[in-house]
Amino acid sequence: MVLNVDNSRTALAILPVLRLAFRPLFLGGTIFSIIAIGWWVYFWLSPFEWSPYGGPVWWHGHEMLFGFGAAIVVGFLLTAVQSWTGVGGLRNKPLAVLALSWLSGRLLLASGSALPAWLIAITDISFLLLATIAMAYPVIRVKQWRNLMFVPILLIFTLLNAASHWAVMAEQSELAMRSLHGTIMLFTLLIAILGGRVIPAFTANTTACKKAQPIKWLEFVSIISIILLLIFAVTGFASIPAYLLLIVSVVAALTNGWRYARWGIQYTWSVPLLWSLHLAYLFIPLGFVMLALYSAGLMQSISAALHCFTVGAIGGMILAMISRVTLGHTGRPLKPHGLVTLAYIFMLLAAMLRVIVSAWLPEYANWGIGVAGALWLAAYGIYVYFYAPMLVSARADGRPG
Repeated sequence: MVLNVDNSRTALAILPVLRLAFRPLFLGGTIFSIIAIGWWVYFWLSPFEWSPYGGPVWWHGHEMLFGFGAAIVVGFLLTAVQSWTGVGGLRNKPLAVLALSWLSGRLLLASGSALPAWLIAITDISFLLLATIAMAYPVIRVKQWRNLMFVPILLIFTLLNAASHWAVMAEQSELAMRSLHGTIMLFTLLIAILGGRVIPAFTANTTACKKAQPIKWLEFVSIISIILLLIFAVTGFASIPAYLLLIVSVVAALTNGWRYARWGIQYTWSVPLLWSLHLAYLFIPLGFVMLALYSAGLMQSISAALHCFTVGAIGGMILAMISRVTLGHTGRPLKPHGLVTLAYIFMLLAAMLRVIVSAWLPEYANWGIGVAGALWLAAYGIYVYFYAPMLVSARADGRPG
């Protein structure tokens, strides 16, 4: 039987922070991102003796993807699946177990190599494995096959995380980096899928502009091109023939850019909750342009393209989406505080600075990383300041959830 969540008296007795997955995972993920970026920037600018599990560079990449990014994705999907299926979402003790598995992974990875590697790996992998099961249950229960695609996506996240841990234990540094690069492209794929669903709908509903109907072949080619680049990333970008990487990157840039251009950004400039989503998504086609430049030999390092995806698309889209989701799912009007608008601007500036310095001003790398990191801290610090109280308290309208 599908639960009627709104009429559940039991739900109101649950500790607010454990009523839906977005609450502990948005809170934990954003606070963790502040700690992790702050620590990384400090280490980068003033190197000192530090030996986290996997080494500093792997730890930074892994934790921003599987520590920060995965927490937000899981929190979003396990909250959204309740609305999609009508089946009550993960809550109370099961949600606490999921959140603790995420937190345990963060603590063990930061503790370094003093603990058995297998214990660290199993603990960290368990979070995404549990999340995959929690996502599959309601979708399969009501046979909502349209949303089943998110189950294999979460499973692939789990497998990529397992591969990255195996590479660390086997001292295969190249494989470790390839698994992280593949994860970046998987995040990009997920944002492309979800962005195509929600950004045009949010824009049309808020601004009363006509919603652009998807062009089937354009949707197909844009998504397939990202999947191919995900395969290339796992295989190793450097091992792919340059002409093939160039062709697929150009196709991905053009199709995702065309798709994006149809969503009505011109109607959004007076609505920060909308233009923040649009501008964050813009870093996806821009990232593919930079990947094409790299494959053509016009850029020496792939770092700029990767940070276009990670800081711009992932970091920017997460901030824009969670500020909207938190308001909506805590029973508040979709009108963020003015300083939250400033946070969106900080994230856009952080992404642009991180990409520009990596691509064209490598001699200012330390300065660029330091300032971009400070902008990230300011942006997510603003989110935590305004939204943490909402995440740990009951809904403003008195409803469960």
